[in-house]
Amino acid sequence: MAGHLVVLVRHGQTEWSLSGQHTGRTDIPLTDAGRHHAQALGARLAAWTFAQVFTSPYSRAIETCRLAGLGDAARVLDDLGEWDYGDYEGRRTADIREERPGWGLWKDGVPGGETVEEVGRRADRVIEAVHRTDGDVALFAHGHVLRIIGARWIDLPPDHGARLALSTASISVLGWERDTAVLERWNETD
Repeated sequence: MAGHLVVLVRHGQTEWSLSGQHTGRTDIPLTDAGRHHAQALGARLAAWTFAQVFTSPYSRAIETCRLAGLGDAARVLDDLGEWDYGDYEGRRTADIREERPGWGLWKDGVPGGETVEEVGRRADRVIEAVHRTDGDVALFAHGHVLRIIGARWIDLPPDHGARLALSTASISVLGWERDTAVLERWNETD
């Protein structure tokens, strides 16, 4: 696999990403701005020829992939779905902290949802699928799961994804320096 690149693409803006609401399993559509940014991704992704394109099962990622011009080549990969936020689905961090002062997703988790370790295991399965592909791969997904994939790519624990901020409609590139997995580029929005 060394030599092949993995291009991470976070979906375009949604109403909940704009408001800061945790959006896991709720299937929220892109905003008009999100659709515009998703279309603009096409020109930025034209530099690559992908052997495989994987997308999350949620429409915001699928539509971003389609608008970027790669929808016909895409295969849905359930493990690319966003973190299941359980009881905190649709809630903002500020609102949760009114009930749980000092709460943080990465250190405290969510009641009724996935643990960071469970999302980490899904990320590892995505990376295994990438390693089975001969050529560059594009992954269209969500902020937290992509941050965890980035952390796991460089052999960090999944909770280290907390240190990898990721904007909507951003592109990040996972690659290699000789035989060492590296973050080549991160959170590029233009």
